[in-house]
Amino acid sequence: MSILLIDNNSERREQIEFLLSFIDYELYASASSKDWMSSKTDDSPEVVILGDVGDSDDVINTITQVKETFDSITPVLLLTELRDKSLLPQEISSMIVNVIEEPIKHRQLLHALHLAQVYRESQSGKGSTAPMLFRSMVGHSRSIIQVRKLIEQVADTDANVLILGQSGTGKEVVARNLHYYSSRRDRPFVPVNCGAIPPDLLESELFGHEKGSFTGAISARQGRFELAEGGTLFLDEIGDMPLAMQVKILRVLQERVFERVGSNKSIKADVRIIAATHRDLEIEITEGRFREDLFYRLNVFPIEMPALKDRSDDIPLLIKELVTRMEHDQRGSVRLTPTAIAALAHYPWPGNVRELSNLMERLIIMYPYGVVDVRDLPEKFRGQVVDLNESEALSIESVMESDGEVTSAMRLPRNGLDLKEHLSQLEYSLIKQALEEADGVVAHAAKRLSMRRTTLVEKMRKYGLQRQEHVSGI
Repeated sequence: MSILLIDNNSERREQIEFLLSFIDYELYASASSKDWMSSKTDDSPEVVILGDVGDSDDVINTITQVKETFDSITPVLLLTELRDKSLLPQEISSMIVNVIEEPIKHRQLLHALHLAQVYRESQSGKGSTAPMLFRSMVGHSRSIIQVRKLIEQVADTDANVLILGQSGTGKEVVARNLHYYSSRRDRPFVPVNCGAIPPDLLESELFGHEKGSFTGAISARQGRFELAEGGTLFLDEIGDMPLAMQVKILRVLQERVFERVGSNKSIKADVRIIAATHRDLEIEITEGRFREDLFYRLNVFPIEMPALKDRSDDIPLLIKELVTRMEHDQRGSVRLTPTAIAALAHYPWPGNVRELSNLMERLIIMYPYGVVDVRDLPEKFRGQVVDLNESEALSIESVMESDGEVTSAMRLPRNGLDLKEHLSQLEYSLIKQALEEADGVVAHAAKRLSMRRTTLVEKMRKYGLQRQEHVSGI
């Protein structure tokens, strides 16, 4: 998020510039009320911080200029409270989302910027994204990139897909994306959890039944296969399906017909089958709990979802995506400091993405529209931060103030260090790594670093990194 800082108080401008240099926000421009217009570029700032620009009329004029120069959804943060907000026009007053009181502290500034970001996203409708590859599908790790590639390859076919992976990794998300990107997207997507339905009811649930076919069958009923006609049937936890039922599923896969319970009339099934399980089916086959012929019918195109602990680099993006979805659902919002995110990246996540989602929902309830630091996390997550090495600790807000205290993750080496030099080396190292992973494509590297392409080009020039020769040293 880029910030335009307008303040006639140069000393306060320098203080805010210093605080912004250590958090994930880009300074669009910093100037007095007379000079800010000269800093205008083709891009627009996403937030305006407004300090001393004169009296109330000057504040109104400045915000009006901002609105006309950029757009009407640009949120404004004030550094000084107006004596009488009622004098402001409604369209101006609505743009002011928070007042930052002095002395300005890091946590207070982060909280205000978070409110501004929520305001802008709510006004622009960014939260209402289409059901793209979302939630557990976001990330830059090799494993999740491979999953997205496999989805792209097989989505618009009728091949049976078997999704493997631990519980909570997002297997149903993969299934929904396979359906969404297929030619069947306008037809039903019908999920059924094979392990959650009692064995004696599973056949009726899948194939339906006729009236009077068993005790309690007071009327005929369609099964999941009929409900999914023309669309996709997702058989979740198929590894828990009883052997007798596996035989019936195999027949449907082979002959594309089935009968309701209590009927001898065959019904054609134009349904794509996607199955998922957290079990190792080859072991299940060896131990006689899963049919080998059904396995080979389902395993036409396997996709394995990685455990969250094996893609910890994706956790910041996952957190951002989960919070965005909760904001869109109007369930609240929260932001995490880099130190808190680093602690979560070192947690083993036995519950995978589902556990992370539950944690974010809990934090939104506990700290509504707040900023969560590592000490605010539940103890089992907070304890992992002690595993950070010196380089990691210093890279994560090493000089941010936190109500006058330094968190446990920020440890100086015994002999001290040159902070400016260390941060420069760290920045160079991360930029170099991003360029290497992006095969030298600056735009992709900038996206990986969450910065503008023009900013990355300037930093490459600063460190002598060339687009074609990005492996050279400082």
